[in-house]
Amino acid sequence: MKRRGFLKKTIVASTVAAATTLSAPAISKGRIRWKMVTCWPKNFPALGTGVQRIADSIYAMSDGRLEIKVYGAGELVPAFEVFDAVREGIAEMGHDAPYYWIAKHSAMPFFTCVPGGLTAQEHASWIYFGGGQKLWDELYSQFGLKAFLAGTGGSNVGGWFRKEIKSLKDLQGLRMRMPGLGGEMLSRLGAIPINLPGGELLPALQSGALDAVEWIAPYNDLAFGFHKIAKYYYAPGIQEPGSALGLTVNLEVYNNLPIDLQHIIKSAAENEAFKMLAEMTAGNAFSLDVLINKHKVILKSFPNDVTDAMFSAALDIVKEKAEEDPFTKKVYNNWSEYRKKITKLAPLTELGYMNLRSKFTNKINE
Repeated sequence: MKRRGFLKKTIVASTVAAATTLSAPAISKGRIRWKMVTCWPKNFPALGTGVQRIADSIYAMSDGRLEIKVYGAGELVPAFEVFDAVREGIAEMGHDAPYYWIAKHSAMPFFTCVPGGLTAQEHASWIYFGGGQKLWDELYSQFGLKAFLAGTGGSNVGGWFRKEIKSLKDLQGLRMRMPGLGGEMLSRLGAIPINLPGGELLPALQSGALDAVEWIAPYNDLAFGFHKIAKYYYAPGIQEPGSALGLTVNLEVYNNLPIDLQHIIKSAAENEAFKMLAEMTAGNAFSLDVLINKHKVILKSFPNDVTDAMFSAALDIVKEKAEEDPFTKKVYNNWSEYRKKITKLAPLTELGYMNLRSKFTNKINE
């Protein structure tokens, strides 16, 4: 009798443990099925294709134990509801740009990009080795979430304009799509920033609701067809020198996974952090050639008074944002100290080399 009682208690305890460990997601025959919602159109260049690579990698590395179904923007939830959808358990996972969620917390932009901030490579080094991930974990845990660096759009260009920008005066009253702190920077220069998801940009530009659009760079911009409406393409941009993207996971569901599956998710995100940048870089090079030589896009640089005003406004905004909240101040202090170090390194490495290469290339092309 004692033996039977012991077995009965063991079976009940095991069943309860399984029920609590394998929570809301569907589980059958040892396979866990998750949903991933995204802020991007499905299979969109680099962003959408990168999301699918993450899902495929998780499936392959887990030997099919964790299966992720990807939903593009608007398929399960609208693009700007991804954060809440993962938080509320509508989906277990999301792919997004943290600066979209600035209304949730003023520190959010630092984990994507701030105007006048870090390049994609510099941002990744801050996240992985400069204390960024620890701060990101501290912030997202307040919302019941866990985030991983999982891709980047690289350096964004300045944007598409219907009319030429000859001075600061040309920005007065200009209606331009630009999210996050970049939009606030634009506002201080007299423009009117408007935040819209990617799928709504071309119709808004077509209808005249927007005078200009900032999206990402040639690879994605060509796919959206902005060149059909606006012929002036300004680059480089200051608003997003390295826009990082995050893989956001519901923290409770993540913690209930076996340790090996947790590591697989982390590895898949890290793999995509590099691979998406590689795809974006190659795609940008080919797409720029198409835009200029086939579609006759006019490539321009912002006048000096515009770039000076942008940098000045950007630095003021970032400092002011840090004063809004003690935790944001904590993030800013860590980030700004890292920025001081990394900007001293840049002229000695990639930046210095690229400047020399550019001078030599110009000489041989004369």
